Amino acid sequence: MRSYERYVTSDSDYYTYTPSATAQNMFFYPLLTGYFYYQKNYHLKRSNYNNFLIMLITKGSCMVTLNGVNTNLSKGQLAFIDCESLHEYRALEDYEALWLHFNGPLAREYYKHISSNSGNILFPRNLQVFEHTLSKIYNIYKNSEPIKEASMSKYITQILTELLLSENHMNASHPSRSLEESVTYINEHFTEPISLNFLAEKVALSPFYFSRIFTKEIGMPPHQYIIATRLNFAKFLLQTTDSPIKEIAFNSGFTSESNFCFTFKKWEKVTPSQYRSTDSIV
Repeated sequence: MRSYERYVTSDSDYYTYTPSATAQNMFFYPLLTGYFYYQKNYHLKRSNYNNFLIMLITKGSCMVTLNGVNTNLSKGQLAFIDCESLHEYRALEDYEALWLHFNGPLAREYYKHISSNSGNILFPRNLQVFEHTLSKIYNIYKNSEPIKEASMSKYITQILTELLLSENHMNASHPSRSLEESVTYINEHFTEPISLNFLAEKVALSPFYFSRIFTKEIGMPPHQYIIATRLNFAKFLLQTTDSPIKEIAFNSGFTSESNFCFTFKKWEKVTPSQYRSTDSIV
């Protein structure tokens, strides 16, 4: 479809889609996608639009205003916007953008997680892959190809995954990166003694602040995450080996068999021996 929006050139195009009930209940789904050529005087201000916008700048520059904060975007940057909230963007010069409005049952949770950790203005971690996937959705509509809603959901999931791994335009040392390092360390060294102070020192944070952000982002305090990691490994050994329980306790990072059995019963509501006798595989 041709755009008749003021200061959007006539060679711009966009496509709309009405998702099925199945897609609305299960998938991420596109609502509009397009490629626009914006002229210098372009300006849009709106709210109460029930979906989310990803706008990738492919040429030129514009200014996006979110929460009263103005941010300039140039080629290779993108805006991730909750269109229900007041937002605006205006051209700083002639610019071009590839964009997608989408929604889905988990869209708001993804948006909250990405925006709270990385902000609304991002550098795609792998720009070529990101732009290729975003273009794939646009080109399916442009070329009148069959619409497969599960495939569309897969492409949007790939786009959101790239955003989860992208960097904020202002802050490349966000605390979430410290958490990623800590979680990786725990999963590689859970059989060794690990203290809160040690983890906090590794990422140059105070123990209190580290514990607070870890709990907020991971959903449990660091010491509980360490225990959960050790228990998950122990459950795997219980179900897949004939090793004695004492040996499994030490191989999973516990300091004694009694401590392991007490912790296992507290968390799993059964003893290690009872768990081993079940037929389920973890």
